[in-house]
Amino acid sequence: MAEFSIGEVEKETGIKAHVLRYWEDVIPFIRPRKDDQGRRFYSKRDIELILRIKYLVQEEKYTLEGAGERLVAELAEGSGTPTTREQLRMLRGELMDLYATVQRWKNKG
Repeated sequence: MAEFSIGEVEKETGIKAHVLRYWEDVIPFIRPRKDDQGRRFYSKRDIELILRIKYLVQEEKYTLEGAGERLVAELAEGSGTPTTREQLRMLRGELMDLYATVQRWKNKG
């Protein structure tokens, strides 16, 4: 099973490492494996949950606690992954952010 360091997860999700550590305290489903030195290693499932929480907090405007409650409900129903529409909405938001960054960079030069 592939595992990812906290730095890799930060790059993959856009969520800062200190935020990921905080989310672990609030959301019980995010439980990365820790080695003898305390380094975290996240599974693909952890990353999926992190992306779902990110979507609920940033796009749907849930509080972190509310996002955790929503995850509990979704996992109980068996629908713990985002729908295609939600995935497209998340991707669109990320693409718009990238486009805005490119435009700012372009205007500076």
